[in-house]
Amino acid sequence: MTGGLLLSGAVTALFASALPAPQSSSAIADPPPDKIVIEVATVNGSGCRQGTAAVAVSQDNTAFTVTYSDYLAQVGGGASPTAFRKNCQLNLIVHVPQGFTYAVASADYRGFASLQPGASSTQKASYYFQGSPNTESRTHPFRGPYNDNWQATDTTDWAQLVWAPCGVQRNFNINTELRVNAGTSAPGSTSFMTMDSTDGDISTTYHLAWKECPGR
Repeated sequence: MTGGLLLSGAVTALFASALPAPQSSSAIADPPPDKIVIEVATVNGSGCRQGTAAVAVSQDNTAFTVTYSDYLAQVGGGASPTAFRKNCQLNLIVHVPQGFTYAVASADYRGFASLQPGASSTQKASYYFQGSPNTESRTHPFRGPYNDNWQATDTTDWAQLVWAPCGVQRNFNINTELRVNAGTSAPGSTSFMTMDSTDGDISTTYHLAWKECPGR
């Protein structure tokens, strides 16, 4: 998946101190009625090889979903030495209707994990705007024995949301990671973690908040 993929809908902003919020903007309850367009500038990583990731946006412009079909980290058995860690870097260009700005209020991640006794895993997500020196990260640990679906949510209080700057284009980057550690599990046993669901896809949903820009 490369640049030029256009998707209608809404998207992004950061979880903490990346960019200053626009001054004097007012909170709004509803998303803008006009079309919003997302360009996937790049998608790279061992967890999202070309053709295995896609972005879709909700009809009401309140969320967008990234879906993966081959995002698997594993250790033991016949796994390669580098398979213990998988990641995916999304670089998104968001075209928002004039007069509005946006923020990601929360992000939901889900998948399946099979961890042997003594093994562990982590799911991590990092968020940052293009040109910003600050990166915000959230990490969720899991420990074996574990053999079930998993879900993790990153949230930010309304008062702490960081909004995209009004009138300035800034690409938004999301870097996700799965990591599995064999730990003290039995030699030769296999542990793995995926971001997927019963239909074999992972759906990661990012929930949006909206504001009007000053002077709109």
